[in-house]
Amino acid sequence: MTDLIEAAAALIRESRMTVCLSGAGISVPSGIPDFRSPGSGLWEKVDVLEVATIDGFTRDPSKFFKFMAPVAESLAAAKPNPAHIALADMEKRGLLRSVITQNIDTLHQQAGSATVYELHGNTRSGRCMNCLAVYSAQDMPDRAPDEVPYCRCGGVIKPDVVLFGESLPFEALARAQRDAAACDVMLVAGSSLTVAPASMLPQIAFQNGAQIIIVNLMETYMDHRAAVVLRQSVDTALPAIAAKL
Repeated sequence: MTDLIEAAAALIRESRMTVCLSGAGISVPSGIPDFRSPGSGLWEKVDVLEVATIDGFTRDPSKFFKFMAPVAESLAAAKPNPAHIALADMEKRGLLRSVITQNIDTLHQQAGSATVYELHGNTRSGRCMNCLAVYSAQDMPDRAPDEVPYCRCGGVIKPDVVLFGESLPFEALARAQRDAAACDVMLVAGSSLTVAPASMLPQIAFQNGAQIIIVNLMETYMDHRAAVVLRQSVDTALPAIAAKL
C-alpha cells in the first residue's frame, strides 16, 4: 500500500494540473451516509422514483422531505474530515486546481477548498417552484425538518439539489468538463462512478491523456485504466498522499 501511496504522490507531484472528482465516499467518515453501498445505502430503504426524482417531488414533495429529514440532520452535524482537509491543503500549495464534487454537503468549502464545482447542487439555498423566488437556508420558513416548506406565494420551495430527471447546473458542469479535458491527473476520491454525467469525467480526462488515480473501497468501471487504484478509506489515503507531496 505504501508503494501505491508513493506512486499516487509522484503522479501529482509531476503533474502540471491535477483535479479531483469526489463522491459520497469522501463524506462517509464525516458521518454522512452514502446512497448506494450494498446493504447500507439509503436508496435500498426507499422507492427512489418517489423520493428522488423531479416527477416524484412534483407529485408529492412530502415524501422527499420525510426521507431527507435524517439526512439533513447528518449534514448539519457533519464536519470536514482529514480527506477534505488534505484536498484543501493540496489546493493551497498549488498542487490541485479544482474539486469537482457529486456531494451537496459543502464540506469541501468548509475545509478551505476555494474552487469547488458542485455538480449535484447544494443545500445552501432553494427556490419556489411557482414564482421562482430564491431562499437561502437561513431564510427558509420555520418548520419541522420533515415538513414541506412553502413560499409566501403558496408554492413549494425545492432545495437546490439535483434530483433524478433534472439537468445538472450548466456552469458547474461546463467548468468540470473543461478541467477534466485539460488536466494531467484526475484523482477520483470516494466515487463509485455510476451516475452520469459525472461518472464520465474520468473517461474524458483519460481520453485527453491524463493519468487516473482512484481511491475507493469498491470497484469502478475505470479501475482497469487507472494508473493507481487504492482500495483504502479516503480519510486515510488522501492525507497519506498529501504528506508525500
